[in-house]
Amino acid sequence: MTTSEVHSENTHSKVVGYLLWLFGFLGAHRFYYGKPVTGTIWFLTLGLFFIGWIIDLFLIPSMDREADMRFRGGSINYTGAWLLLTFLGVFGVHRFYMGKWVTGIIYLCTGGLFLVGILYDFWTLNDQISLKHSDELRTVR
Repeated sequence: MTTSEVHSENTHSKVVGYLLWLFGFLGAHRFYYGKPVTGTIWFLTLGLFFIGWIIDLFLIPSMDREADMRFRGGSINYTGAWLLLTFLGVFGVHRFYMGKWVTGIIYLCTGGLFLVGILYDFWTLNDQISLKHSDELRTVR
């Protein structure tokens, strides 16, 4: 894949980024754009005491571009998976969506593996999807 092809993929949405920014003092938009460390810091400090949260209003376009370049597109929609994780994660719906049926059933029966699994997925969902997309490319070749 060439650099221009990577730049042309729109894997994340600015609109969703801004909607999550409304809850950004909890780090939601940072997790969405693949920044779990700062997402956790925002969660623990209320968006760096709301100052970082306000600054992020202006940083979302660059975070969106960076995520679009970093993550590989494919059959699984990042935004759809993130919305399912955010609102239905304890039921494992995002895992069913990604084709991970066994862990989806485990999440369904255990409340997202007692919420620890949900935290893990907030940290790794973008990479999980990107890895699935890489596997799809390997099987096509």
